[in-house]
Amino acid sequence: MNIFKSIDEINKDENTVLTIGTFDGIHKGHKYLFDKLKLYSNQNNLRNVVITFEPHPRTVVSDFQIQLLTTLEEKAELLSQLGIDNLLVINFSKEFAEQTSEEFITNIICNKIGVKHIIIGHDHKFGKNRNGDDIELIELGEKNNFTVECLDAIKNDENIISSTKIRNALLAGDVQNANMLLGRNYCFHGIVVKGVSRGKILGFPTANINVADKNKLIPKNGVYIVKAYVEDEIVYGVMNVGLRPTFEDTIDVVIEAHLFEFNKNVYDKDIKIELLNRIRDEQKFNSKEELIYQIGKDKKQAIQFVGKIIN
Repeated sequence: MNIFKSIDEINKDENTVLTIGTFDGIHKGHKYLFDKLKLYSNQNNLRNVVITFEPHPRTVVSDFQIQLLTTLEEKAELLSQLGIDNLLVINFSKEFAEQTSEEFITNIICNKIGVKHIIIGHDHKFGKNRNGDDIELIELGEKNNFTVECLDAIKNDENIISSTKIRNALLAGDVQNANMLLGRNYCFHGIVVKGVSRGKILGFPTANINVADKNKLIPKNGVYIVKAYVEDEIVYGVMNVGLRPTFEDTIDVVIEAHLFEFNKNVYDKDIKIELLNRIRDEQKFNSKEELIYQIGKDKKQAIQFVGKIIN
C-alpha cells in the first residue's frame, strides 16, 4: 500500500474512487465501506484512495482528548491487510478546519487529488463545523463531474456499529462485545520495560509494557486473557491492567503480562497485545499467598480458554 503523508505527495488522477473519514477502529462498518471501495475500483479500473486525518479532528476543534482505538500506524497496517492501495494522511490543523465543505471538495479533492466517484458512510459530515453532508456532496458532485454513493449504516442486533460504542465497551471491560463490533481482536503496541520483578518473585514472571501511544485507549483495569506477538513468536498469557493494590506501590496504571512458556529476555523489544477475554476486576488481596493462589486460578482459566479457541 502506498502511504502519502501530505496532499502534495499524491499525484492528481481523475480516474479515482475515494472515501474520506477518521476511521478510528477500522471496525465492521468501516470494513464494509472499504470492500465497496475496492469492488468499485476493480469494476471500473479506478485508483482507490482512503483519505484520513492526523491528529484526530476532535482534538483540534475542541479541548477533548480522545482515546484512540487505532493509532495511525495501526490504521495503516489494517488498511493494507484489507487490500487498500493508497492511503492519504491529511494533517488536520485549525487552519485546515476553517475550510468550508465546498472549499474542501473543490480545492483539495477535485483540484489536487482528482476524483470520479466518492463513497461515504451514512453519517459522514465534512467542512467547517461539519456543515457538509451527503446532500451537499451530491450537489458538489454534479458541479464537478463526480458521482456519490452513500452507504447505509451497518448494524449489530439492530444497533448501529460505531467507534463510540466500541470505546464504551472497552472502558467497561466488555472485550468480547468490542471485538465482535470490530470484527477482530482489540490490540495495542508497546515496549517491554524493566519493572520491580515482583512477578518473578511470586513465581509468575511478567513483561511490563509501556504503551507506544499515550492517546491509545487502554481497557478497564482488570485481568485479561491475551495473545502476544513478540520476537516473531505468538504466545498467550494473562495480563493485568491496574494499580497493583495489594502492594500499593504505584499511582499510575501498570500493564504487565505473564506469557505462558516464554522465558526470553525481551527488554526494550516491541510487543503487540491482542485482548481475547476479560477474567475479572483487579482486586486487593490480604496476603501474598492469596494473590499467588488467584493468579494460579487466572492462569488455569486462561489456558482453558486458549485451548478452546486454538484447537
